[in-house]
Amino acid sequence: MRKIILITLILFKVCIVIGQTSLKAINLKNGDYVIGFKHYTAVDSTRNYLVHNNFNNQITNRPIPISIWYPATSKNNSSSKLTVLDYLEVLKEEEEWKNLPNYFLLDWFPYLWNTPENKAHLSEKTIAFLNAKPLNKKFPVVVYAPSYQASSIENFALFEYLASNGFIVISSPSRGTDTRWLEGGTTKDMETQSRDIEFLLNEIRKYGTIDLDKIALMGFSFGGLSNAITAMKNKKIRALVSLDGTERYNYAVLEKSPFFEIDKLDIPYIHFAQKEIPEEVLKSDNIPAELNYKFQLYDSLSYSNAHSYRFHNLTHSYFSSFGVLFANRDKRQDKSDAEIMVSYKLLSEHTLQFLDATLKNDDDAKLFIENNPNKNGFPENLISKTMKTAVKKEFDYKDFNDLALKQDYENLIPLYQKILTKHPKLKLEEGMLNTLGLRMSFSPSMHKQGINVFLLALHIYPKSANLYDSLAEACFYKKDFQKAIANYEKSLELNPENQNAIDRLKQLRE
Repeated sequence: MRKIILITLILFKVCIVIGQTSLKAINLKNGDYVIGFKHYTAVDSTRNYLVHNNFNNQITNRPIPISIWYPATSKNNSSSKLTVLDYLEVLKEEEEWKNLPNYFLLDWFPYLWNTPENKAHLSEKTIAFLNAKPLNKKFPVVVYAPSYQASSIENFALFEYLASNGFIVISSPSRGTDTRWLEGGTTKDMETQSRDIEFLLNEIRKYGTIDLDKIALMGFSFGGLSNAITAMKNKKIRALVSLDGTERYNYAVLEKSPFFEIDKLDIPYIHFAQKEIPEEVLKSDNIPAELNYKFQLYDSLSYSNAHSYRFHNLTHSYFSSFGVLFANRDKRQDKSDAEIMVSYKLLSEHTLQFLDATLKNDDDAKLFIENNPNKNGFPENLISKTMKTAVKKEFDYKDFNDLALKQDYENLIPLYQKILTKHPKLKLEEGMLNTLGLRMSFSPSMHKQGINVFLLALHIYPKSANLYDSLAEACFYKKDFQKAIANYEKSLELNPENQNAIDRLKQLRE
């Protein structure tokens, strides 16, 4: 029996040959941490959803299946290591076939393929323990967006590897806006997945073991596209990892988003691309040749330290654990199984180095990422890269305000004078300072800071009648009437037609 499922392939068609790989042969050198795994389903009550196999056409709140890998304690750990089949139980649930008998598994989902080699994978042990107790320590987090219509656990070997090296990884499946099915890789599909990623960004706040100042996004294929738009919307993201993400291939979909603003992508970014597609495949599968060389997103970046790698022994499918283990090989372009596994291992190691560099500030990792691959010992026919350094942004009002906030808006004039020596083009607009001062002054807990903002503003704009009037209002609000009178009078001196100051002074002198 085979369940026929329509799958929209975003990039490539496949001409098949059976693959022979194993988790053991991938040979990832895992870190020192024991790994826990947990899977559960949360609910987004702001969105509707129709479960495919409910048979009653009942609309529900959107379910968000969540998989999470984390460093765990080895104490009181009674569970055994998960098998690949345990992960596929999660896949069945996310595919909305939770009760499917396992003997149908490889026949039911066409991307798994029922071969002796794939049957052997099911019993392979992984290195994660189900529901192990988390270590009581904060770790950086990687929020993962899967490929087109794919499971949260599609890259489980990479996730376990990262967790063993001190990261938490959280993921949810890629699914459509109203049902399990996407529309074909549209901007709407991208925005839907982006909202699911944002749900996870909120979910991680529930975990005391996650360092919320160290968040990276990582995605494969269509997930890379969705992550790019999410990073433009969310300033808490510190780094972006793309595993042959289709932001390289479908830039037009990205541009159609109402949230698209390329200059907001100003965080460290790394993209790992597949090998060049052979001319035979380009012609037979009607693939535009420009996919081999065009990368408009990378070319358009100005404010990101960006790294663009090419793995010359990997085609698109093999940027995921599922692809390495279960996908049949395209004999027209795929390398040998041994070469694929070596490159997947290198992909995982480069991902770890980038995350160590950007989220852990590890000097050795930073040097590794800055180096060319050949300097790290990898020949150019295996891995090649280009990189670009971010253009430094002009120091502006927001940057100044960030520094002012760090010192609780104390000693603003010395801070301004010090910054001006380094950034002589800095301009703090009078209106922005006036608005900030008023907002703070009318807040009981921030009144003193608001006064300090006005004093800075008057240092910069000493002849502003409006600033003196606003400072007087701040004093009036605090019932410091003597200072209010002095500042209203100064405002009138500069602008005799200031009716607000005339009325206030009359009120205070009655």
